[in-house]
Amino acid sequence: MNVKSRLPEVGTSIFSVMSKMALEHQAINLSQGFPDFPVSEKLIDLIHQNMKLGHNQYAPMPGVPALRKIIADVIANTYHRPTYFETEVTVTAGGTEAIFSTIAALIGSNDEVILFDPAYDCYDPAIRLNGGIPVHINLKPPHFAIDWQEVQDKITPNTKMIMVNTPHNPSGSVLSESDMLALQKIALKNDLIVLSDEVYERIIFDSISHQSVLKYPDLAKRSIAVFSFGKTFHATGWKIGYTVASEELTREIRKTHQFITFSVNTPIQFALAEYLKDPENYLHLGKFYQQKRDFFLNQIKGSSLKALPCFGSYFQLLSYDGVSAKNEMEMTAWMTQRKKLAPIPVSAFYQDRSDQKLLRFCFAKSEQTLQNAGAILRTI
Repeated sequence: MNVKSRLPEVGTSIFSVMSKMALEHQAINLSQGFPDFPVSEKLIDLIHQNMKLGHNQYAPMPGVPALRKIIADVIANTYHRPTYFETEVTVTAGGTEAIFSTIAALIGSNDEVILFDPAYDCYDPAIRLNGGIPVHINLKPPHFAIDWQEVQDKITPNTKMIMVNTPHNPSGSVLSESDMLALQKIALKNDLIVLSDEVYERIIFDSISHQSVLKYPDLAKRSIAVFSFGKTFHATGWKIGYTVASEELTREIRKTHQFITFSVNTPIQFALAEYLKDPENYLHLGKFYQQKRDFFLNQIKGSSLKALPCFGSYFQLLSYDGVSAKNEMEMTAWMTQRKKLAPIPVSAFYQDRSDQKLLRFCFAKSEQTLQNAGAILRTI
């Protein structure tokens, strides 16, 4: 067959590559971002109860009403934004589908989308598959701050959207109030849509407040915020997330969502609707992961690798600058094969593969796993 690939340069994702390498070499896997500790027994029991109750068929396309209603209540309480569950909340098959459905709904041929590298690897392909043109702006360590003047300079008559991610994967940086005000100013001035990946909204540290696009009324009107239950409740394999956006934007997102996924796991939706009624089930997540971050940092004391600032997400960047001349992929392979510890090269998150001698480690792991990883890193 004469098959012409629409993504000819895309192969297996770095996450699959590294997880496979970790398995082959029996290495501790701190590459892929998934927890290795249990999901709440209460939440598991609620899912089982709802299965037994017969909630096993298709859910409504936008999501189970009870879940969308409690999501709207949580958003209103958290970000002081009145939110209407019928018209502004859509349950999706994880944050990735939320992002793809949004881009498919709103981006067409030759529309330009500004995004910031290092970026999660689904952003760029989603734009290109829908005919858009990704416009990459590189952020630099150690703070990975956005230069908003550079953003303004990149805007053309074809620019339609800006994508942001806070807390940020892979760097652990977060956007500040001044960042959001700058984003709001640029979006209003240039009539842009903002797609905000906020899947780590609850995983933020050091008494910092998460700055959601939903907190800023003028920005919220033209923004789509994406969230993930998988990240919040340590259950990445469930693939359940949601979008919050104005009625006008939500109407378009649902048009694509219904043909990409249609609906999402029904018993889990009912279980989450009940579980979210108790704020204690999610309000202390930042403290929980801050303890893990600090535990991991304590374990690597004595290593030659240098920790960069991390204010959110469950990833820690370590620099090996001055330790080895290897490029990031070579260092990753060496560490996995020889030291039996698998990280992710940060260059994989840059479109131009910028190599800055940085590795990403996931600390959403048990203390025993982190202790074992720390013992290895202290030998480097």
